[in-house]
Amino acid sequence: MLITRETDYAIRLIRGLSDGQRQTVATLAQNEQVPRQFAYKILKKLQNAGFIEILRGAEGGCVLAVDLDQVTLLDLMRATGEDTAVIACMRPDYTCKWCQHHGETTCRVHRHLSGIQQEMERELSACSLKTIIFGNETSNSQ
Repeated sequence: MLITRETDYAIRLIRGLSDGQRQTVATLAQNEQVPRQFAYKILKKLQNAGFIEILRGAEGGCVLAVDLDQVTLLDLMRATGEDTAVIACMRPDYTCKWCQHHGETTCRVHRHLSGIQQEMERELSACSLKTIIFGNETSNSQ
């Protein structure tokens, strides 16, 4: 698993909204160095996940809808549709051909990698977006 460019852009866009002010997509994209066509797509995913609110009309724009202390990197990765599996057999919909052939439900490889998967998810869940964006600072200065 790698953090994709899309998740990187999502972090930047959220950072741009972290001051609580309403901003247009164009302004966000420019300020956070995110290509505008990606910004629209990512912001829609963030809206669907409940992270932001998109307001339409002349006074429209985007606003943050969550407390960054309560959202983790794993939450964000899942919201952008990122595959968080360390290997294909960690996905719930995957059927291991080796296990099928040998009549096992999970093989030794799967059991070992499952522990690694759990540890990675624990680490990604332990870090809030506020910490990622601002470190241990108490203010929201960028």
